[in-house]
Amino acid sequence: MKIFEYNEAKQVVVCGDIHGAFETLVYRTSVQYAMTDTVIIVAGDCGFGFERPNHYINLYNGLAGRLKKANNWIVFVRGNHDDPSYFQEEKICYGRFRCVPDYSVIQVCGLDILCVGGGVSIDRLARQREDARYIRKETASYWADEMPVFDEDKIKEISDYCLIDTVVTHTAPSFCPLLDKNGLRSWAAYDPQLLVDCDMERITMDRIYQTLKKNGHPVNKWYYGHFHQKWTWKYEDTDFKMLDIMEFSAVRTINFEEDD
Repeated sequence: MKIFEYNEAKQVVVCGDIHGAFETLVYRTSVQYAMTDTVIIVAGDCGFGFERPNHYINLYNGLAGRLKKANNWIVFVRGNHDDPSYFQEEKICYGRFRCVPDYSVIQVCGLDILCVGGGVSIDRLARQREDARYIRKETASYWADEMPVFDEDKIKEISDYCLIDTVVTHTAPSFCPLLDKNGLRSWAAYDPQLLVDCDMERITMDRIYQTLKKNGHPVNKWYYGHFHQKWTWKYEDTDFKMLDIMEFSAVRTINFEEDD
C-alpha cells in the first residue's frame, strides 16, 4: 500500500479515459476550464506503453510549466490500454505527473481515495496480432496482465491506516452500468474466452466493494471509465459515476462543497 498526500490542493477532480491525449488533458484542465490547485485523477486508459519511455519524459517536460503555473497535479490509474509496469514500478513519478500502483490511496481535501486499475480489452486479439507483426523492444499495444487484481491483504492493510470514502477504478462492479453485453458479442465471436474474462473482471470489482464494506469503509462515491459513456447509479449507500472519454467530475473542494 502506498499513500500519496496532496496537502496544497483545494479541489479533486476525476477524469475518464484519455487514450494518450495528455496535452489535451492539461490544456482543458489548466487553460480551458481554468482549474487551479487541483488534483486530477485519470480513471485508466491513459496511454502509457504505446510509445518509448523517452516520449513520456519529453511529454512531461513540455507540460510541467503549465501544471506548475496552475498548481495542478495529475494522478494516473492503470487501464487496459496501459503497460502495467508503468504503474507497478512507478516509471512516471514526477511531482505533478505520476502513475500510481494499484491499491494506492490518495489523501486530498479531507478524502481518502482508493485507486485500483485494470480491465479487459475487448480488442485484445487484434492488438496481439499487431504486436506480433513488429519487434518492438520498448513499446507494445497489448499487455497480458491487464486484468484487475483482488488483493484482500492490501485492503486489510489500508483498513489499519484510514477509511476509504471514495474509490477510483477503471472498470466497475457487476451491478453497475453497463449491464448488458450487446457490445461484446461481435468481439466474442472471434475470442471465445472474452465473455468469461469480462465477467471475471466485474466479479473482481464486486469483491473489492464487498471487502471494503466488510472492513468498515464508508465508500460514499465510486468513479470509473472504461465504457466510453456517462452514467450515474446508486447501489446501497454508494453513488457510482461512469465517466465518458475526457469527461470531468469534481469530487470535492477544500470547503467540502461537492459536485452532484
